[in-house]
Order: sequence, then C-alpha cells, then structure tokens
Amino acid sequence: MHFFKCTKPKIYSKLIYYVKLFNIESKRPRGSNKSQVKYLNNYIEKLQTYFNDNLDFYHYYRREATVFDEQYFLRGKADIRLFPDSFHFFVDEEFATSHDSTVASILAYDLLIVHLKREIDKLENNGNYASLRLLQSKTKITWTAHKIYLIELIYALHSTDVINNGTVDIKDIAYFVEKTFKVDLGDYYRAFLEIRMRKNGRTKFLDILKKQLTKRMDDTDNVK
Repeated sequence: MHFFKCTKPKIYSKLIYYVKLFNIESKRPRGSNKSQVKYLNNYIEKLQTYFNDNLDFYHYYRREATVFDEQYFLRGKADIRLFPDSFHFFVDEEFATSHDSTVASILAYDLLIVHLKREIDKLENNGNYASLRLLQSKTKITWTAHKIYLIELIYALHSTDVINNGTVDIKDIAYFVEKTFKVDLGDYYRAFLEIRMRKNGRTKFLDILKKQLTKRMDDTDNVK
C-alpha cells in the first residue's frame, strides 16, 4: 500500500507533469501578454476541474486518511462502483491499483498550477521586479526570519479578507510585502503547497505569533 500510495505516484507524477507542461508550452500563444495570461488561466481552470471531479478522493488523500487504503492501493481490489470513469481496467493490473495514478495526477497538477501561476505573475508584472529592487534600496526595514513564515502570514491575510475587503489578489499582497520588507519570496505558490503538505503544525508561524503575543501580554500583566 505504501508503494502504490507514496512511492510510485511521486515518480509517475514527474512524467505526467513534464508531458503536460510540454503540451501547454507547445500550444501557448506567442501574441500579447494578455492573450498568454488568458490561455494559462484557462488551463488552470481545466486542472482545477480534475480536482472537482475527484473531490471526495482528493480530500481523502489530502487529510492523510487511511480507512480505504486497502481498496485504493492494493492490487486486485478494484471495484467499478468506486470509480466508474477510471481507466484503471486498461492498465497493467500487476503494476497498478485503482487510485495510484489519481494520486500521481493530483501531485502533478498541483505542481503545474504553481508553475502556471508563476508564469502569469511574470507576464502581469512585466518588469515590476526591477522597480521592486530600486524601492527596496530605500528602506532599512527587512524580514530576517524564514521566508516560509512570511508566506504563511500572507496567505492568512488573504484568506481572512482583511485587505481591501478581500478583493485584492494574493500576488498583489506578496508584491507589497516584498517591497516593504526588502525580501524576495521566490515561488510562494510552491511554498504554500509545501505548507499544505505539512503533517503537523500547518500554521506553524501563526501559532508562534499567538504564543509570543500571549506571553508578552502575560508578562506585562505581571509587571508590578
């Protein structure tokens, strides 16, 4: 079960990722930035549709459930009622289970969405990163902790709709934070994916903030 749930999908997902990426780039329009952004956003929607079509299993896998693992990740356990749209019955039953390819697709599509969003950022910013470096040189305030902490904070702010009543895009918040704290966050979409995959303490930095602020309040209360 571990092989078909963890090992094989990690390898197979790379094949899916690069084949899909080749197809995407082969058909990518060579026109304006606007047309490219539209094309890439449309492809992201197609990838999201796959998640929606497999939503029950997607949540099962993401929350690291195990109750159905014998059905999903053992050979010879195929049940057509569980996956009527699957191509499982057309692959080598000696080297496949009903859902190992689904896990591989989930991993690959996650990476593709990260890549495509990064490409969209490049097209939409169109040189803004050069001005970012200039603006960074004018401030002495810098971020000195792990970048992953700052990314966690950015996504928390975006998720709670506390900036512009929730109408601001995540990339705009990231750009503002980079400019303010003089830091290059790099591929924050991929970093968020890593945060989501944490087995324990998914909100590590937010937990630290709460703990330290509570301690400061308690220390202040105890001052005589």
